[in-house]
Order: sequence, then structure tokens, then C-alpha cells
Amino acid sequence: MQYSKYFDHTILKADATRENVLALCKEALEHDFASVCVNGYRTKLVAEQLRGSNVKVCTVVGFPLGAMSTAAKAYETEQAIKDGAQEIDMVVNIGALKDKDYDTVLQDIVAVKHACGDVLLKVIIETCLLSDEEKVKVCQLVVEAKAEYVKTSTGFSTSGATEHDVALMKSTVAGKALVKASGGIRDYETAQKMIAAGADRLGTSATIKIVNDSKK
Repeated sequence: MQYSKYFDHTILKADATRENVLALCKEALEHDFASVCVNGYRTKLVAEQLRGSNVKVCTVVGFPLGAMSTAAKAYETEQAIKDGAQEIDMVVNIGALKDKDYDTVLQDIVAVKHACGDVLLKVIIETCLLSDEEKVKVCQLVVEAKAEYVKTSTGFSTSGATEHDVALMKSTVAGKALVKASGGIRDYETAQKMIAAGADRLGTSATIKIVNDSKK
């Protein structure tokens, strides 16, 4: 796979300005990244900038805590797609997972997947808050819900992606879903380790540095 297509070029910080987002879109087009990943408010702007290109519009849903209602997540998904989102990155209900309320976790993902239709869904499980047993269980639920990806992290919790977690997720989904690593991927060496561990996509705001370093 073309190296640049591993990357979701990401800007999710609360104080991101219009100019910041426009600059990100320009970089993504220049480097032909997989997507530009933004909060819902910026979806229309990004869709306008990327129209006609091979770079996808990716919008986060239920971000960053995953603790809102399923109905709210489904509506947020529908609105994002209306605004031009071509990929959705949702956060699971982590509290329900901790409660072992697996039916709630599953139905939460299923509802967003239904709202997605043919739009690709990545499910953020926030690995830093989970035991290995919980990581395995939620990966199984992601597969059951027929989401396309399971994703490590929001980048807004206690830590981000690790090689261990990526490898565990990859082995658990067993080819029935893909794996996205995100959170703390700030250099070429780390990016390479995540890919070697099994990541099919990387989410990072340090994309330009990583790609430039890859050419050295």
C-alpha cells in the first residue's frame, strides 16, 4: 500500500481554527493521505476542500468520551454524513463495557453502523482504560456489529496506541475487521512499529513530520 494512505491526517483539538483546518486539508491533498479527520462542526468545510479528490472526509462521533446516548450518536452520524463525511470514527460506551453490559455496547455500535449505511465505520475502544480481557471482548463486539475497523484511542485519555494493543486487536479480529492505531504516534519510528504490529491505518496530527522522515 502507498505509505501516505496509512494516515488519517487529524485535527481534533477544541481550539482548532478554520485556518488550521484549511491548512490540514491542503497538506492532505498534497500528500494524498487516506483522510482528514475532524470534529463534526468542521465536516462541511473539509468536504468542500476535498471534493473531487481521493482524500476522504472522516468525522468523529460520540467524541471523546463515548458516554452519550445511542440515539445521540446515531443522529450525530446521520448529520455528519449529510455534511459530507465519508468515514465515521465513533467512541464506544466505555462505561457500559466496564459494567459488562455487552448488549448495550453492541447495540450502540449497531445503531451507528445502521446510520452509516455504506459509510465506513471505525470504532474507538480507548485501550488505555481497558484490561486485555475487555479489549478482546469489545473487539469481538465490533466484529459482530460489522464495523470495518477497531481503533485504539481518542488521543484524549491517559495514553494512546501501543504495539501490544495493536497486535492483540489484530489477532482478535482475525481478518474480520481492520485496525487503526491512534494517540501518541508522533514520529516515523513509532508509526513503523504500529504498522509492524498490524495497524492498517494510523491517526495522527504529526503526519507531515512522519512522512517527511520516511523519505530520509
